[in-house]
Amino acid sequence: MAVKTRDHGGGIDAAIAQYGGTRDGWLDLSTGINPVPYPVGEISADAWNALPDLNARYALSDVARRFWNVPKGASVISAPGASSLIARIPALAQTGAVNIPTPTYNEHAAAFTACGWDVSPQGTDATVVVHPNNPDGRLAEEAALTARLNIIDESFCDVTPEATLIHRAERPDTLILKSFGKFWGLAGLRLGFLIGPTPLVDRMRDMIGPWAVSGPALEIGTRALMDDEWAVQTRARLATDKARMDKIMTGKGAKLVGGTALFRLYDVGDATAWQDRMAQHHVWTRIFPYSDRWLRLGLPAPDRWDQFEASL
Repeated sequence: MAVKTRDHGGGIDAAIAQYGGTRDGWLDLSTGINPVPYPVGEISADAWNALPDLNARYALSDVARRFWNVPKGASVISAPGASSLIARIPALAQTGAVNIPTPTYNEHAAAFTACGWDVSPQGTDATVVVHPNNPDGRLAEEAALTARLNIIDESFCDVTPEATLIHRAERPDTLILKSFGKFWGLAGLRLGFLIGPTPLVDRMRDMIGPWAVSGPALEIGTRALMDDEWAVQTRARLATDKARMDKIMTGKGAKLVGGTALFRLYDVGDATAWQDRMAQHHVWTRIFPYSDRWLRLGLPAPDRWDQFEASL
C-alpha cells in the first residue's frame, strides 16, 4: 500500500525535474534553515570509529542545559532529530483527544493520529503548540496550556530566546522540543532534544534506545552549543536579512503575514503563480495546500540575494 507523503518544504529534485537546472544552481527558500550553517570544523576519528560513550552524551546534555537555561528539576535527552521525538511522544501518555491549533507543522497531528489519538480543537487530554509557529510565527499563549500533557515545539525559538517557555520544563505535564537543524543550519546532522519531567524523559530514552545520536552529532552539537558568540552574531545577521526580505517583498506587492527570523510568510494573492515565476529562475519556495494565497520564504545566503531578487 502506498504511503501518503505529507506536505513539507524541500523537494528540489522534483523542482529540477520540472524546471531544469542542477542542484547547485537552485536557491532553496522552501525551508526555514539558516543558510549560513555553523562551521563544524574537524571531527575526531574517535567520533566516527567508536560507539558514542556516556561522557559524550552527558557533555552534550550539560551544554544544552546551559544554553537553554533548563530548570534543575527537568531532564534533557538528545535524539536523532526532533522528528524522531515527535513520532514517539504520543506513546508517552494514554490515548485521548489532542488539540493542535492550526495551521501548523503537520507532523504532530500525523504522529498523534498514528498512535490512536483523536485530533480535535476540543481536545483536553493533550495540547501541542509550535512556538513560534510554523508558518506564521505566532507565539503560544502559556495560559492555554492546561491539558494533562502539553507539548511545546520550540524548533524555531532560538532566534528569539527571550520568548522561550523553558521555565515550564520541570512541570509534570510539559515537554519541550528543541531542533538543532534550524538555527544552526545543520538539518542533515539529525539532532534534536527533549526537555521535561524526568519520568517522561526517561521513558523516551528507553524508546529511542542506546546510541541514538551519532558520535559526530554529539561532538558537533556540544561544540556549537558552547559557542555563544556565534549565536549572538547569527541572530543579528538573521534580523537584518529578515528586514531586507520584507522590504523587497512588500515592494513587489506582497503583504507580510508573519514568520520568524528564519522564514517569512506573505500573502501574494496567487501563490502558485508566484512559485512558478520564481522557479523559472531556479528559486524554490513553499506554498500550502490549505491556502492559495500564502507564500513562505526562507532567507538566502549572503551571496544569493541577486538570484532571489532576479526571480521577482
